[in-house]
Amino acid sequence: MYSSTKIIELGSCAFRQPKAVSHCRFIHGYRLTAKFWFNATTLDDNNWVVDFGGLKKLKSTLQNQFDHTLCVSADDPYLHAFEKLKDMGAVDLRVMDGVGIEMFAEWCHGQADVYVNELTDGRCRCTKVELFEHENNSAIYECDLTGESFSEPEHKQQVETPTEQIKPDTAVSVNSNERKLKNKWVDEKSTNVWGL
Repeated sequence: MYSSTKIIELGSCAFRQPKAVSHCRFIHGYRLTAKFWFNATTLDDNNWVVDFGGLKKLKSTLQNQFDHTLCVSADDPYLHAFEKLKDMGAVDLRVMDGVGIEMFAEWCHGQADVYVNELTDGRCRCTKVELFEHENNSAIYECDLTGESFSEPEHKQQVETPTEQIKPDTAVSVNSNERKLKNKWVDEKSTNVWGL
């Protein structure tokens, strides 16, 4: 089994835990970052698990969900109030099955797994997502693929661009010369995996 990882900045997101008895019941926000694990039993023609350059539309989908948005649980007792704020143009609202970094990690996993599965014709799967609300707190969602098979194509296929693979619901323009950004909280001199 081959594995590769990708870190994607999701953006700044506000949310609250309506059932919490602590200050987490109040609306608060974090700059979210997610680390994705991709696995495959075979590599593509470039000897890659997944083409990182082909993940731009996935990144756009993830940032559309979290960047400068308010994520609210569908069972939040004040959902109607947040919907009124949305109608007034005060918030960019996302209603989810649950909020918090654990639920966000699961949601991101679902998006990434479908995306890379389609992108690679079933050759690659997303098996794990670690979602950080900041450098000290993270949650992991990991799926168990025991007994599931990865597609074994009869011949290696060229990885197509995501615009050919994913059916866009909105057009996204991507500048191929876009400057790569680095996580500001990573310490380049650190010896641990995350650079903390």
